[in-house]
Amino acid sequence: MKFLKTTYRIILGIILLTSLGACLDELDIQTLGNEEQEPALVVEAVLTDEFITQKVYLSRSSFRLDLETDTVYNPYIPLGSRPVDSVDMEGGATVRVLGDNGVELNFTEGDEGIYLSNQPFALEMGVGYTLEIETSNGLEYVSDPLSIQGKSELTNVYAEKAVSDNGAEGVAIYVDSEPTQGNPQFYRYTFEETYKIVSPDWSSREFVLTNYDPCALPVPTYDLQVVEKEVENRVCYNTVPSTSIEQLSTAGSPESHISKHMVRFIGKDNFIISERYSILVQQQVQSADAYSFYETLNSFSQSDNIFSQIQPGAIYANVRRKDGTNENVLGYVDAVGVSDMRLFFNFDDFFPEEELPLFPFDCNFTSIPESHPSYCAQFPEPNPCPESVIERVNIGTISYYSPYDEDLAPNATCPGPYIVVPRICGDCTLLGDNVEPDFWVEE
Repeated sequence: MKFLKTTYRIILGIILLTSLGACLDELDIQTLGNEEQEPALVVEAVLTDEFITQKVYLSRSSFRLDLETDTVYNPYIPLGSRPVDSVDMEGGATVRVLGDNGVELNFTEGDEGIYLSNQPFALEMGVGYTLEIETSNGLEYVSDPLSIQGKSELTNVYAEKAVSDNGAEGVAIYVDSEPTQGNPQFYRYTFEETYKIVSPDWSSREFVLTNYDPCALPVPTYDLQVVEKEVENRVCYNTVPSTSIEQLSTAGSPESHISKHMVRFIGKDNFIISERYSILVQQQVQSADAYSFYETLNSFSQSDNIFSQIQPGAIYANVRRKDGTNENVLGYVDAVGVSDMRLFFNFDDFFPEEELPLFPFDCNFTSIPESHPSYCAQFPEPNPCPESVIERVNIGTISYYSPYDEDLAPNATCPGPYIVVPRICGDCTLLGDNVEPDFWVEE
């Protein structure tokens, strides 16, 4: 879904750009900007020839500021207090896929705006499909005819030590593939990367705070214990889908196979390859129209193109009102033939005897007072010390490391009985899942 949200943001950016003077004939900006008009429907789906539960995403265009929740970590802000993503999902719709061979495949809404096929299915070569949607207000939409253009199997996914175009040393991930059916010429690549996280300042013990009353008089009351951990939070795994648009065309080339096409470059200093790294690459054989659509979107995702003098031309959405009414519909529905392959590697496979990339957050040891003055003191005295242990444990921003050790925190201005670290340095569950993925192998 992350990739689809990225597509949505790029489309929204195009709408905003056109309101500044660019020309996109298919989008009536006056209509989109009129508060009396309903925001445009956004339809996004990649239907495949894999036998899986297929998904369709429906949402509405919005001019609200869309804030990401995972771009900056602040160890002094408790989790859950950040702004959430502002995509307006479209619920209550009826969704189905119809094949020209008579098949009808129905979908049911799961999470709001996410429609799942009632049973797994795979698109078939030689069959034409259409996606039909009826929204909760009774309006009906239909996609252009969809069909699988061909199939091409990944024959190898591999990594090599490389240097990027800007001179950065790192690891490049390449694919090779061979056509197996039809006439595949247009490809898109997506991936999911999973990496192992090891907490750099982990302790087998943790704080447990109970009966905390910061307003008690004359001093706060609380029970603070240091106990053995019951939850594994030293080793975690994080899986992240690709958010870029990576395409390749072999149209006009005498060679039909693909050899050493790079789908990902990871800098040597990137934390995600510190321990062990895996990538699942998916190659999608798409239509010429889909290739053109995503190429146009990709041009708008490049920062140096945002204020270009070049007119971008029309963005073609392949979903329309069923009754022929002229209405702006955004997004794209694609039918693709797919092939997947997974790769694992370790940092020392390419950089033996070199130091691992640095953990991406500051993990300084510190010592702070265990308690603090009452919040409700009538005449509170200035408190020159930082937030106390119990205050920070209460909001979940620190992890226990050890009893106080002057050598670990020699510059502590108000030392207390413990050495503590930012929670993210001692609890990997802030960065990933502590359950090892089913596909994971160590060697």
